[in-house]
Amino acid sequence: MQAQFISDLHLTPERPDIARAFLRFMDEQAPKAATLYILGDFFEYWVGDDAMEPFHQEIADKLRHYTDAGHQLFFMPGNRDFAVGRGFLKQTRAQWLQDPCTIELNGEKVLLMHGDLLCTDDEQYQKYRKRIRHPLVLGFLRLLPLSYRKKLAARIRANSQKAKSGKSLEIMDVNRDEVVRVMEQYGVKTLIHGHTHRPDTHAVTLSTGTGQRIVLGDWDKCGWVLPGDSDLHQQRFSL
Repeated sequence: MQAQFISDLHLTPERPDIARAFLRFMDEQAPKAATLYILGDFFEYWVGDDAMEPFHQEIADKLRHYTDAGHQLFFMPGNRDFAVGRGFLKQTRAQWLQDPCTIELNGEKVLLMHGDLLCTDDEQYQKYRKRIRHPLVLGFLRLLPLSYRKKLAARIRANSQKAKSGKSLEIMDVNRDEVVRVMEQYGVKTLIHGHTHRPDTHAVTLSTGTGQRIVLGDWDKCGWVLPGDSDLHQQRFSL
């Protein structure tokens, strides 16, 4: 198997069932492929590489075991763990993925995204994303005391949950016109992303024919993995 894709595990000490399922996945499923792609929101939150606790270290060690065995690991940040830095990448030997980016899979160019950039109807979030991801803002945040960063992260998560409660599901989902625009911009017929927590495969009408948008599932009620074989059929398993 050439590759596997996962996203939206939202790993946190508060959900040991998900962590156990991921560690089991890394032992049993991940080694079957040469490459593992993590497409964002791997962690529920990330306030800095200097904030790693034993929980995070166990996860990092498992990823390092995977790369030490000769496999490739690629990490794309999500809206929850965009502050992951060089320290974590060095520990795990993961390679950073820009969002969006293209890869070759089964002889085809495929577009990878976390997915939040596609939710253009949520203008409030897009403005926040642009501000918080600015290199100067990220650099400043990393200089703040760890205790303050933890409080700030808690406040951001609380505000995010409050904001979601007042938004329709349509606003928080991808914009179909944006999906077409991005796929045609990159010249692909397959897009793989997460973020929306709505696992499915959608047909996309492009000027060059019919494409597909594969939405990776979140690891809440069950685990999800997309094997990168010829049929690109997502699999789920119990936590």
